Amino acid sequence: MSGVMKRMGMIFRAKANKALDRAEDPRETLDYSYQKQLELLQKVRRGVADVATSRKRLELQLNQLQGQSAKLEDQGRKALALGREDLAREALSRRAALQQQVTDLETQHQTLQGEEEKLTLAAQRLQAKVDAFRTRKETIKATYTAAQAQTRIGEAFSGISEEMGDVGMAIQRAEDKTAQMQARAGAIDELLASGALDDQSGMAKDDIAAELDRISGGTDVELELQRMKAELAGGSPQQAIEGGNQEQGRQSQAQNKFDKQ
Repeated sequence: MSGVMKRMGMIFRAKANKALDRAEDPRETLDYSYQKQLELLQKVRRGVADVATSRKRLELQLNQLQGQSAKLEDQGRKALALGREDLAREALSRRAALQQQVTDLETQHQTLQGEEEKLTLAAQRLQAKVDAFRTRKETIKATYTAAQAQTRIGEAFSGISEEMGDVGMAIQRAEDKTAQMQARAGAIDELLASGALDDQSGMAKDDIAAELDRISGGTDVELELQRMKAELAGGSPQQAIEGGNQEQGRQSQAQNKFDKQ
């Protein structure tokens, strides 16, 4: 059972692969790959935009903290000038806490700026690859289309394409049927001529009847010929007819002997 299942699986995969290969269009595959690359490029660009947005937010926070630090320093100076050393010390303490936040934000800002530069460079490289792929894709598609057209033209000229093959088979069948009908018609004519087939219409004649008709027609011609000879020789038409009748009697006796035989 294990061997049978493996064999069935191999047959199924082979047939599925053949069906997929027949259904696959390289141009559609290239367009799909190009679309996926554009989507990836769009994601990279969104990543660059997100990092740039975060960097800009940090810059705003840094500017705000630096403004507060400068303000606290100015307040400390004024408090010290007024003899309020305690206020000046508090202001400087708050300024020191803000400076620590500024330092942390500057570190994050530098990190984000580095990430932004890397993503920007990656997006530029990916853009170049996508552009190169698009050019190659269009070239391959044009070449494939031209090759497909040449193949179809060649198949049409050679008659091996499916459409032309159907036309050729139809022509061959028509020629075969025509030849068969011609042969059948010729065979029927030969059989009718030989008398092997009876004419149901009653119009056909056997050999004896045909011979009698021929003799009768020939007799009429002989009688007319005798009459014309008599007229040219100065005899009477009646004598020519009687002579023709005697000749007809002799031919009838000869035919009777032929029938008895």
